[in-house]
Amino acid sequence: SGTGPVRPHGPLPTGFKSFATEAIHVGQEPEQWKSMAVVPPISLSTTFKQYGPGKHAGFEYSRSGNPTRNCLEKAVAALDGAKYCLALASGLAATMTITHMLKAGDGVVCMDDVYGGTNRYFQRIAAEVGLEVSFADCTKPQLLKAALKPNTKLVWIETPTNPTMKVVDIKTCADLVHQHNKDIVVVVDNTFMSAYFQRPLALGADICMYSATKYMNGHSDVVMGLVSVSRDDLYERLKFLQNALGAVPSPFDCFLCNRGLKTLHLRMEQHFKNAMAAAKFLEADPRVDRVIFPGLPSHPQHELMKRQCTGCPGMITFYIKGKLEHATAFLSNLKLFAIAESLGGYESLAEHPAIMTHASVPEKERNVLGISDTLIRLSVGLEDEADIIEDLDQALNAAVSANNELLVNQSTCQPSLREIGPLVKH
Repeated sequence: SGTGPVRPHGPLPTGFKSFATEAIHVGQEPEQWKSMAVVPPISLSTTFKQYGPGKHAGFEYSRSGNPTRNCLEKAVAALDGAKYCLALASGLAATMTITHMLKAGDGVVCMDDVYGGTNRYFQRIAAEVGLEVSFADCTKPQLLKAALKPNTKLVWIETPTNPTMKVVDIKTCADLVHQHNKDIVVVVDNTFMSAYFQRPLALGADICMYSATKYMNGHSDVVMGLVSVSRDDLYERLKFLQNALGAVPSPFDCFLCNRGLKTLHLRMEQHFKNAMAAAKFLEADPRVDRVIFPGLPSHPQHELMKRQCTGCPGMITFYIKGKLEHATAFLSNLKLFAIAESLGGYESLAEHPAIMTHASVPEKERNVLGISDTLIRLSVGLEDEADIIEDLDQALNAAVSANNELLVNQSTCQPSLREIGPLVKH
């Protein structure tokens, strides 16, 4: 649409009706600076002079609050339809800060298929400090309901999920949880969709969080987390934790992410267009076993996606026909796509979840979730559509050719990704 969809719940107090206008103007008012700078300056000062003890102009110490960070937080709050936003040092810092609202003995129910770092945090850190963590397939509300217990205080939903692209009905889940206990906090990890395509708070979630490293920043040069809320009590608690835990981003990173927001609507439209073309190509290709892309009618929750969202990101998961060697050959022969972790930047990336982003998930759990040796995740970027498809085609050709040679002479095959192994399990 270019200017972005009109908000389903009407304009914000800013008076702006479109996403694009909010992204460009909210929190960026030149009048807040003596210089009247149109682009918010980078405030690097760690401390701020006070008029007298405890009398200041709104800032004391940069961990507690920073002018550049304020600009970003105001802009994101507007885009999410929230009253408040808090910027954190990473997506996992945002996860940690939210979870610190709980105490030992409290229960957490998490979507079964989530980012590997989220799974690792809940299983290997949160559970070890006294939280009771369980996992449930929230695409089936009856399973979520069965997982809720008297001590449940937090429900963590990721949609679409990483990497198998399940779509969770946010409103149904939020209503179910709040009917069970209105005090349970429902969190939606909105990283894949960005604020442009999906607004969890309008669907009943209490907290919307992001790894802003991905689409919200969109340029693969910032590691950051964002948390948006409208409830005053949650904001006050999270604001305290933001300062007390200290996992805050630098002013320069806030400047970069704030800049990235200005083209978010344009980028997401093009990501959607390119990903749709790539998904259709892959789905029609005999060398591919299955494509999982919510924008395709073949996706099991395609109709839900159309009701809940205004578009799809550039994320495609597909199963290549064959074995690990086929996936390895495909990835190794990509030229335009880079083999790399992360996603949501302007460049196209490809990765092998079982070996890379989800290596920290126990193998037994990966098998249950469908994260197999032939599963490949693509983050389709903003390059020319024809170039993207050409690269996928030639890599599939190379995978078929390479594995024909493998059958003839196993000894001539290059080491596979699994043989090399990950250097670091992110």
